[in-house]
Amino acid sequence: MAALTRGYMLQAVAKEHRIWVFKEEEPTWEQSLICGHTVVDTLDHQAMLRAAHDVAERGIPISGILCWDETRIQPSALLAENLGLPTMSPTVVATCRDKLATRNALQRHGATPVHAVAARDTREALRAAATIGYPVVLKPRALVGSNGTTLVTDPEHLTAVFESVATRSMPEVRERFPDPVVVEEYLDGPEISVDSLCWEGEVTPVFMARKHLGFPPHFEEVGHTVDAADPLLRDAELSRALHAAHAALGLSHGWTHTEWRLTARGPRLVEINARSGGDLIPYLGRLVTGVDAALAAASLALGERPAIPLRPQGAAAIRFLYPEQDTVVGSVQVDRSRLPATVELVEILAAPGQELLLPPAAHVTCRYALVIVTGDTPEQCAEALGAAERAVSLVPGS
Repeated sequence: MAALTRGYMLQAVAKEHRIWVFKEEEPTWEQSLICGHTVVDTLDHQAMLRAAHDVAERGIPISGILCWDETRIQPSALLAENLGLPTMSPTVVATCRDKLATRNALQRHGATPVHAVAARDTREALRAAATIGYPVVLKPRALVGSNGTTLVTDPEHLTAVFESVATRSMPEVRERFPDPVVVEEYLDGPEISVDSLCWEGEVTPVFMARKHLGFPPHFEEVGHTVDAADPLLRDAELSRALHAAHAALGLSHGWTHTEWRLTARGPRLVEINARSGGDLIPYLGRLVTGVDAALAAASLALGERPAIPLRPQGAAAIRFLYPEQDTVVGSVQVDRSRLPATVELVEILAAPGQELLLPPAAHVTCRYALVIVTGDTPEQCAEALGAAERAVSLVPGS
């Protein structure tokens, strides 16, 4: 999966730079793109520091640290700081990683206000929800990929789901909090994400994705659309909100991926990430703008301001395909004769025998395929996605 979701970024950086990879296991698909590797716990910055000193002792200079995995951004920032290399402040990165700390920082600076309270148990969550007012959203403080995030409509619903949100975990997330759940006001309106370049406090939105969500009351991201002509790229209110949010968290240099709800009261930040977007959004951005987020991140890791040669043209979209119900995969088949000419990429994500469990049991891992298309407009992309989806079939197994 990593070869698909981030492989295109590694390929882009490898064309311009020599790369030494730190991984938990021996590299496979990366081998042709790197000059060497070290097997190390990449969630442990001290272990990586020892590994980096070993690399340097071999006479291999280390000029920058590059990471685009959300759970490893913090240890990577600590590693870069210890090596005296350009990086976002680890303290700032830690604030981005903690959903409550993010809200507190925004509140202190009066930026994109959203009511949010941390809760240790159901009683505290009920008290917070009563103060904020239903509906509310329950979020694990440090998980990724909308994992566990749930819209709650009333006290009975909150009582029924709180424990599952509070105890949800991911192996790659090691942060632990005594009050593990954030209770937030529900933000109504369309959701977008913005990938931006930050340099000396100036925030430049490079591309914007309109999110497509599914599986309510959860917030599964089932697709994204990037449009070069999106008027929000020139929206003064969103620009002010972007600058205010970055300033509140102390994000003055770096590439960021922010997620927003466009509410009746104006743009409200959902979360801010000290990295480029996931779900192949940078791939869509590159198709539409010509800007390579991976190369920009590499320049930033070297302390250099990236060139952003914007060449906006048309639109691109991605759709992830899900089973109608929990199932075991027999096979996934693609009738390529039925694919529209504007299909850029079709990838099968599920293997025969794999169990696909829909939210809330699982998130993201229940996708069985993805399709990327291009077009002159988002409407053309939506039409092409519909046709492409009909050409991909999931055959259940036993």
